[in-house]
Amino acid sequence: MPESWPLLRSILLGDHRIFRLRHDFRRSPRTGSEHDFFVLECPDWVNVVALTPDRRMVFVEQYRHGTNTLELEIPGGVMDPDDASPVVTGIRELREETGFEGVNARVLGWVAANPAIMTNRCHTILVEDCELRHPAQFDAAEDLVTRLIPVAEVAGLVAAGRVRHSLVVAALHHFALHAAAAV
Repeated sequence: MPESWPLLRSILLGDHRIFRLRHDFRRSPRTGSEHDFFVLECPDWVNVVALTPDRRMVFVEQYRHGTNTLELEIPGGVMDPDDASPVVTGIRELREETGFEGVNARVLGWVAANPAIMTNRCHTILVEDCELRHPAQFDAAEDLVTRLIPVAEVAGLVAAGRVRHSLVVAALHHFALHAAAAV
């Protein structure tokens, strides 16, 4: 069975607002050899599955700098240090990005964003009976368009490669598991 690798030392290489970069040195429990690793310390994130009363899911379309593409995603964002829970973050992000609010907000699950190099979790939040109640309040670096998509069409969008953000696909899988268990 694999064992944890003891941390020998760690050096902070930089603090870059949305992540800190660390250089860790660890010892292999199998060989005793020392190896170095680079780790991104990131805050937790949330993705919000928001459903309207008529079974449409709230999506946002936005430009992503890393891939230089327009992406169809569900609302989400970074947890602030003073957020009480992922649910609080999810409610805030849904309202800010889309103006929608709903009821019965809860966590469906979480995934490790990329455990090879990142420290954070991405939580899937479900919010039901969502309705447009406010104007969107974008951050200075956000430019989003809200799209309402029937729940029955979502899996096809993933299969067709229209929804391709890996953490969004994971959140949609959490929702599919939840929906299947409710039947």
